[in-house]
Order: sequence, then structure tokens, then C-alpha cells
Amino acid sequence: MFLELIAVFVAGFAGAGAIMLLNKTTGGRLPKWLIPLGAGAAMLAAGISNEYSWYSRTSDSLPDGITIAQTIDNKAFWRPWTYVFPMTDRFIAADTGNMVANTEEPGLYLADLYFFGRWKTVQVVEIMADCNSNRRADPAMGDGSEPVWRDVGPDDPIVKTICNGG
Repeated sequence: MFLELIAVFVAGFAGAGAIMLLNKTTGGRLPKWLIPLGAGAAMLAAGISNEYSWYSRTSDSLPDGITIAQTIDNKAFWRPWTYVFPMTDRFIAADTGNMVANTEEPGLYLADLYFFGRWKTVQVVEIMADCNSNRRADPAMGDGSEPVWRDVGPDDPIVKTICNGG
């Protein structure tokens, strides 16, 4: 986060510098108010670029065996451009490289899910997926009690990712 803030400030200085250089090459014919406008536009562009590139930067840095199961796009009224180009600000990844198959019941797997969110810490949840019945057991209390099974159907991205092994 701190490095992104520095990048936005550097972009502001670069934008102001570009307008000042353009003003110098035109013989000082440009109005002075274009300098802060150039700095602000460059800072806004750098901030938007950082927001949109977060998903690709984060997903590219995942280790082998971690498979992205689902992405969640976000639209917000304070970012009107997201209605035209939705921004991925959350995603769920499954650890398919370290999932454990149940030895007593075929088609039942235990896997870790990682919930990534922009400006949030990563949360890890252990779930069971029943590939034969297209259902998953979400953790109930986190205290070792019986899991709560949910029928999610064959199109559930989490069950589909775990059952296909990534």
C-alpha cells in the first residue's frame, strides 16, 4: 500500500513535469492551471491502474497448486468507469495441490480455500467437497462440530475446481 502511494505521488510529479515541459516547448503559451491539472490526471490514472492491475499481480504470484476458483467483480458509483469495465477486487482460490482425498468414501475431498480481497488480509477456510453429490460442507462453528452440507449443484465454481483437481 505504501509503495502504491509513492507511485501515485511520482506519477503526479511526472504529470506536472510533462505539462511544464510542454509549456516550455510551446514558448510559455499554456495557462498555468494546466500544471496541477496534469498532476491530478496522472495521479488519478496511476491510482486506477493500480486498482485494475491488483488481480493480475496477485493471481500471477500464487504458488503452484493454488487454483483460482472464482472471481468477484465490483461496480461502485464513486468509480463510474467500473460500470463499463468492472474491476475484480476479490477472488477465491483452492489449494488443489494439497487437498486430501477421503480413504473411506470416494469422491470426498478436504481442501483449503483462500479468500483474497483488495486491501484485506487473506482468509483461509478448510472445506469438504463431495464430487459425487455436488455438495460442499462449509465450516459450521470452527470448533470441530459436524459440518453443514449444502447442495450447490454441478455449476458451483468451488466444487468444480476441487473435483477437477485444479
